[in-house]
Amino acid sequence: MENEALLKVEQLALKKQKVYRNSIFRYIARAMLASMFIGFGVIVAFKTGNFFYMEHSPLTYPMAAITFGAAIILISYGGGDLFTGDTFYYTYTALRKKMQWTDVARMWVWSYIGNILGATAFALLIYLTGLFYDANVNGFLLSVVEHKMSAPAVQLFWRAILCNWLVCLAFFVPMSMKADGAKLFCMVLFVFCFFISGYEHSIANMCTFAIALVLNHPGTISWAGVVHNLIPVTLGNLIGGGVLMGVMYYYVNKPFLDQEDH
Repeated sequence: MENEALLKVEQLALKKQKVYRNSIFRYIARAMLASMFIGFGVIVAFKTGNFFYMEHSPLTYPMAAITFGAAIILISYGGGDLFTGDTFYYTYTALRKKMQWTDVARMWVWSYIGNILGATAFALLIYLTGLFYDANVNGFLLSVVEHKMSAPAVQLFWRAILCNWLVCLAFFVPMSMKADGAKLFCMVLFVFCFFISGYEHSIANMCTFAIALVLNHPGTISWAGVVHNLIPVTLGNLIGGGVLMGVMYYYVNKPFLDQEDH
């Protein structure tokens, strides 16, 4: 059963809570780190994908999806606090009565704020590098952002549910594995699946949108488009991680967990 991995989920949530209680600013800083790590993944994915995009190659998305896996490796091994993962960790731990729901809500909010700040700071750094000024380099990124900002909100919501279900599994499944090689392969494979499927991840979108907005962009890319995308995507991610992971794993393992508690 998944009991060993679920125990690690609980321990991780309580560790994050300890950081939060010791210092909200450190907690926010960790959240900023996480979205900056995703920013690195966004840059390498869109820089790689653009080579194929310019040639109208069918390999554009697969190559971007493979390289985006760098982001989850950085977060898993480099630390950081990601809102989307917290939806699972905190929900499960609260259902186990190891955390208060008021703490859960506050920590979600501060994690999300920290992720926004990190995405904004990373976009500024990328702007200062000048790496995306040239239209020959940023075409793929701007094209993807335009599609994300114009998609129907209902579709974005359901894509976001499936996204965070898969992304949380990318963190959760490797917890049962011993070898680092197997863990890395599993994480990168699951992230490839989410990216290539066209699902929506709120924090990855934040980073991508922030970078697009500091570049010379068309009028179809706007702050209104950011809000149009992020509201349904954030809600969908919350349900994907909180309900399909946190509630579901608590429910299906409750008899075994109750036996261990006694």
